[in-house]
Amino acid sequence: MSKEIILNCEKLERRFALRHNGRLEEYEIEHDNDAPKVGDIYLGRIVNLDASLQAAFVDIGAKKNAFLHYKEMLPGNTGLIEQYQLDQEAREQRAAKTGRRKKHQLPENPKLDAETSRRRKKITLEDIPHIFKPGMEILVQVAKAPISTKGARVTTDLTIPGRFLVLMPYSNHIGLSSRIESNTERDRLRKILEQLDLPENMGVICRTVGEGRRSTFFKRDLELLLDYWKKIANGMENCDAPKLLFTEPNLIDRTVRDFMTEEIDGIVVDDQEAYKHIRETLKRIGGSKMVSKVTLYKGTDPIYDYYHIDEELRNVFQREVKLPGGGAIVIDETEAMIAIDVNTGHGRKTADQPEFILQTNLEAAEEIARQLRLRNVGGLVVLDFIDMRSASDRDAVYRHMKKLVKDDRAKTQLLPLSKLGLMEMTRQREHESIQDQVFSPCPYCNGSGLIKSALTMSAEIQRKLSSIMRNKKYKGVPLRVFMHPEVLTRLRNEDAQLLSDMEEKYKHELSFRADPALHYEEFLLVDPETGAEVK
Repeated sequence: MSKEIILNCEKLERRFALRHNGRLEEYEIEHDNDAPKVGDIYLGRIVNLDASLQAAFVDIGAKKNAFLHYKEMLPGNTGLIEQYQLDQEAREQRAAKTGRRKKHQLPENPKLDAETSRRRKKITLEDIPHIFKPGMEILVQVAKAPISTKGARVTTDLTIPGRFLVLMPYSNHIGLSSRIESNTERDRLRKILEQLDLPENMGVICRTVGEGRRSTFFKRDLELLLDYWKKIANGMENCDAPKLLFTEPNLIDRTVRDFMTEEIDGIVVDDQEAYKHIRETLKRIGGSKMVSKVTLYKGTDPIYDYYHIDEELRNVFQREVKLPGGGAIVIDETEAMIAIDVNTGHGRKTADQPEFILQTNLEAAEEIARQLRLRNVGGLVVLDFIDMRSASDRDAVYRHMKKLVKDDRAKTQLLPLSKLGLMEMTRQREHESIQDQVFSPCPYCNGSGLIKSALTMSAEIQRKLSSIMRNKKYKGVPLRVFMHPEVLTRLRNEDAQLLSDMEEKYKHELSFRADPALHYEEFLLVDPETGAEVK
């Protein structure tokens, strides 16, 4: 079971590929102009608050204002909240003294007064517009990068990830990665975390890679994270919003931080500087054993050609993906959801056999989980598996799919097969899909994937000609029609008699020319004597 990382470093983009047993499992692209990125921390300015959306829009210096939900505004702003609570309490006490008792007035009993005060100090979403005002500066972190026409989604619940720890500046929680399963190891790590010299009201989470590490690794990582936080705090004092105060490391550094574990057998990189940088970083945080896993690619062929990754990527963007047993899955991405259909394909002759159907569905589940990671698609995903009569078979497919998505770095939720034979799931997406990063909408079809047929274009041309030739203004004027070559083929063959009848009926001379430069759905009518376009 070998795992290796292949890094392609170029001027315009950097690419990451994770291969498992020679098969592409994860893929990521980074461009220099990718901003804002998930994890970036900004000093932003509130532009406005929308009560209907229960959200604030924050200027962070990007093209689109960031979206900040009301419930994401409270962490890190305890000072503002406490001041609001004190002001509110003071107003209520003044009202009580003047005798203007209201429904929620503080009671006169001092013991009950304190108890009621504590109860009323809980902030609700209705309080947010009274605490935060347009023009206020606010520290936010990008939780979801801009996707399509939407701006970034941000939060004030900040986290700063390191190699072994995640620092939480506004929480005193001490936690461990759920993927560390051994109770003995969890107890050992928790003791180490509790002994760390953490500032008051700050917390940490131990990452999976911290399993089996000594306390010195965590102490060194915490020092680095606290240094990051100090720089962020200084930036808040000395800068005006909007301002980027902390940015996530580039793809090369994130690869070392997030992926270089004991499970990785090797990392191959095609850039000398990146190679040196990775080795130096690993020497500092991983030791000589990790450093020995790094290889500099020196081949003449592009690195992704040599490892056949580009060949695999071409299949990633296909609508239909073949399965080993002859079946196939068909993937359609829409605004509302991702629809994935499972077909028996070449195995139709045995399609009625329950064993074959189950095997095809299990193969499809594995490929679906892989394709979701590779394409980085998210939102609602509906899976239409081949119908299974047996409840145990349906349960087997559900359990297998649940196991496959467990290791997905994106958060997923999965529901059992419904009565209609559909499985529903949601997958969190923090970045644009690979398809959106690599492709632009077709200028012909504007992303619909459809253009008018030659038959439809022939009918439109005849309709336009008939309208012009009935107009007295163009009586007797010869007409020349320019169109796409494939549409002309239709007119000269199947529709030749119709055009001849039209010439006879209106006593007009018609001629037709092919113009490959014209869009398939375009045509031009021209007076051949003057060269003027006829409209």
